[in-house]
Amino acid sequence: MSHTEPHPQPEEPQESGAAAGSGDSSQPPPGDDTAFFGQPKGLMTLSGLEVWERFSFLGMQAILVLYFAATVADGGMGMDAGNAASLGAAYGTLVYLVSVAGGWLADRILGSYRAVLYGGILIACGHYAMAVPADVFTWVGLGLISAGTGLLKPNVANMVGKLYSTADERRDAGFALYYMGINIGAFLGPLVTGWLADHKGWHWGFSAAAIGMTFGLIQYVAGRRHLAGRKNRAEFALPPHKMRRTVRAIVVGLIVVAAVCTLLALAGWLTMSRFVDVLTLISVIAPVVYFAVMFASPRVTREEKGRLRPYIVLFLASVAFNFILFQAYSTMMLLASTNTETHILGFDFPVSWYASALGAFEVLLAPVVAALWVRMGTRQPHASNKIAIGVILGGLSFLLMVLPTSGHTGDTYKMAAWWIVGSYLLLGLGDILLQTSGMSATTKLAPKAFASQTMALWFLSLALANGIQAQTVKLYGQVSNPAYFGVNGAVAVAAGLAVIAAAPWLKRTMHPVH
Repeated sequence: MSHTEPHPQPEEPQESGAAAGSGDSSQPPPGDDTAFFGQPKGLMTLSGLEVWERFSFLGMQAILVLYFAATVADGGMGMDAGNAASLGAAYGTLVYLVSVAGGWLADRILGSYRAVLYGGILIACGHYAMAVPADVFTWVGLGLISAGTGLLKPNVANMVGKLYSTADERRDAGFALYYMGINIGAFLGPLVTGWLADHKGWHWGFSAAAIGMTFGLIQYVAGRRHLAGRKNRAEFALPPHKMRRTVRAIVVGLIVVAAVCTLLALAGWLTMSRFVDVLTLISVIAPVVYFAVMFASPRVTREEKGRLRPYIVLFLASVAFNFILFQAYSTMMLLASTNTETHILGFDFPVSWYASALGAFEVLLAPVVAALWVRMGTRQPHASNKIAIGVILGGLSFLLMVLPTSGHTGDTYKMAAWWIVGSYLLLGLGDILLQTSGMSATTKLAPKAFASQTMALWFLSLALANGIQAQTVKLYGQVSNPAYFGVNGAVAVAAGLAVIAAAPWLKRTMHPVH
């Protein structure tokens, strides 16, 4: 990724994206590369990968909590609603915690291209494991998907950033198109997996996710020549002798952790509930430590540290929004399964298809938002205000649910499908505003020596959101639905208003973000 003032790396000369050599497509393409809807052609390859990755990931996630909560007689795991939602959130926490390691591995050992490739292979293997109808393969599959997504997600987004120079005004629009690709997968995945789970069985749905990720890998390898920053080694690679020691330490460490966890589980200490609590604790500690490391690093210039301070505000805004967003696949799915009609205009559909509504709205709205930013040019709202509006819309999506869930004496009522659809419309628009602006700002605010890792830090905000959610969703079903959705929504709206109040300071300190 280019910066306005490149930061030299004395111990690794000639390895930064701005200075790398010829023939490896390491520099952003010229501004006249408009082969993909006015954007660089490499955006098509990366967006295509994300279509299939999100198809598999969100297709599986749309049925995962329902699978946990379904009775054993129905092929599920028989958990109560709160614990099923908590475990689903814990899985999300693990996925995004691993993204920190994924960013580091890309920067120091693998390089972005190989990190994404290996991550995709692990994800595919994980989904194939979940296709096997045995509980042990469910847990093995979730572990492989977590590891693979941690390698893939932060590095794909960073590769998108490398397609543009920092001053390229197409950047936000490019991220909007990239995010539209993500949401094509988010729309199609639950349609396919939900139908299969409903008509054939849960593990048939997991099989569809496996096939989808396989298609994504084929598409990624076929289009690799269009990618900027494609190298055979990392941009800031460790020296060979240190790399060998590091790889050995990683392998040994993973074996030790797996052995200790197995022993604690066999001894009865490491229960599922304690595992969730540990993940929540790590999700809180990790971003604090990571910000401290970057502020203390001699590789980070004083100017770059100045840009990290406002980034903390954007990080917390992302936490507030994603705390709401990920419940679209947990508490909202559970609410839809018990208290919402599953037919519109006379057509009956699986409960998990509600998740497709979120993807559909984002597919439809993303190009509108992208065109609006291009049309407004330099007059468009500051990135911090786009993010703040996104957070507010997320909060409103939950506040809307207070209306149809209020005034009922029992739990046997059924609300119209349009309430969930309307909530997802607000949530989808908020997601486009926040994620596209947030990812774009991250690639610009990132210290040069932590490029992939700072994008991983953005995804670490998703880990923290899931970690907090893993505890709070336990209240679902224990308190009234109006109270649950009302308090969650109000907190998000307050967070968005706080970011708007901080806008003058953010505008001064976030240069070159505008």
